Amino acid sequence: MTVLGNPPGVDGDGALIRIGPPLLREEADACPEGRALRARPLLIQQPGRPRRKPVEDFVFQPMDRLLDAVEHEGRTIVEAAANRWHVRNCSSAHAEWAREAARTFLAARDREQSTRVASGHPATSPVQPRWVGGKKLNALDVRGADQYERTAWGRQYASGDGTVRELWIPSLGQVKTDRPLPEVVAAAHVLATGVPARTPYMKRSEPLTSPQPQPGRVRVLGVGLRDGSTAVLGDWDVEEVQRLFDLHVRGPMAKVTDGRGRRPGSDCVRCEALAGCRDIPRAPGLLGASGAARPRKRRSVSVSDLRAYRDCPARYHLTRVLKLRDGRTENEAIRRGRAVDAWLNACHGARPSVPCRDIPLPDALPGLDETELPAARAMIRAHRGLCPLDGLPATERVEPQRRVAVYDEQADVVVIAACDVVYTDDGGVVIRETKTAAHRFGERRSLVETFPQLALGVILLASGVLGGDPRRSRVELEVLRPDGARLEELDPCDGLTLDRSRRVIAGLATGWAADEAYAAEPAPDFDCSDCEAARWCSVGRSRRAADTTGETR
Repeated sequence: MTVLGNPPGVDGDGALIRIGPPLLREEADACPEGRALRARPLLIQQPGRPRRKPVEDFVFQPMDRLLDAVEHEGRTIVEAAANRWHVRNCSSAHAEWAREAARTFLAARDREQSTRVASGHPATSPVQPRWVGGKKLNALDVRGADQYERTAWGRQYASGDGTVRELWIPSLGQVKTDRPLPEVVAAAHVLATGVPARTPYMKRSEPLTSPQPQPGRVRVLGVGLRDGSTAVLGDWDVEEVQRLFDLHVRGPMAKVTDGRGRRPGSDCVRCEALAGCRDIPRAPGLLGASGAARPRKRRSVSVSDLRAYRDCPARYHLTRVLKLRDGRTENEAIRRGRAVDAWLNACHGARPSVPCRDIPLPDALPGLDETELPAARAMIRAHRGLCPLDGLPATERVEPQRRVAVYDEQADVVVIAACDVVYTDDGGVVIRETKTAAHRFGERRSLVETFPQLALGVILLASGVLGGDPRRSRVELEVLRPDGARLEELDPCDGLTLDRSRRVIAGLATGWAADEAYAAEPAPDFDCSDCEAARWCSVGRSRRAADTTGETR
């Protein structure tokens, strides 16, 4: 264990270590040093970087404000919803979702409380000061820290005598019952040991001086904001919480705090050390879009994000940033594609032990019924003749589901590409994208226009950020159908292909990079009934109503 030295371009108070449950999540592209830096929240980039948010990007923020008005100020939900201050900086659709979510949350609380009280348990009431656990030292320890803080996000409640504390954690859809145990225990430990404190922005927490009773029991509950479903994630006495903390949380917290090594990925977008980091590949101008007209916080973007923005800016913001979706059932084509991809990823991940052609076809695939399975099996069978790893020397590197992160300094954007397979071949790098289709697609548009992720792959290889010799590199498109398959190749060194790819990505990114409103402006060929967030969007509802009226005439 050693003191984490300040990375280049980072300064501030590194003696505070603060960890909440999200930092404990095991994620494939997590950056150990990036998370160790996040655990020291008062270390920031110097000179400072923009943090302005033109539009609210934390989905729960307006809902929390509405609930604060109801639970801590005595307002009714109607009164709270009438105050635009509570939904400031939010789109009208986000505000409508927040009002709906707040009502759903309060109704779920009432139902659960009624059941608990009827069973002889004490009622719990809202608690406003945040509970913060941890300790303050008299001197710097071996990590260079003199204060440790543990926090947990959610709605706080306590019984009248303070012996029972609760934390309610909302989720966007149905109640999330599969939260990892270390996260639940970490939250419970904050309830069991924390004291009420003020938590000023970008400062150390300040414990309140008034005495508070210590709890004997703590409960962590989940609530789904789509349907009001609830579940008890943890219900323990404080002694059991301490035992579980020592067993499941203490080690992961130390691992986060002492993290070493860098891994470019999704963590880069919020990393204070990005400006001076040389581990993430850089490609200024990758998106072909200039920086924002006014300084704003750094963002990440993928081709899927840009395609959603092309359909409708509001759809992008609601479904890709805020993750708001109405929970509709996916159609067969999407479920089949996901099932086939998962099977191929598992096979490619096991390479080089068994080639795809030698693995028996699956008797079942997750998410598909017996009538849907034959088409998926036929696609997998067709893949056997096109598998990129068949005959590939064992010395070549193979990375299924490779997530590539590249920093476009010109736009101040971290570009994320989720590639089906990235592998080396005789000194070059190959990006293989696999698509499933029920029918053949036409050739009226070029491949990079039909599949913009191919365009991004071409640009990445041409820029050299993935290494290898660009002259030996290529982008491959594998299209699987029930009645056969085809394989296309794109050369990143071909001038026409590269120019066309750059135009495609720039065409998608330019409007997105400059937008600060994300208005509901659907593309002419986009059907709002396909939008998962249309229920909260007045434009989407109007268009659907007009379509319905037209159909009945």
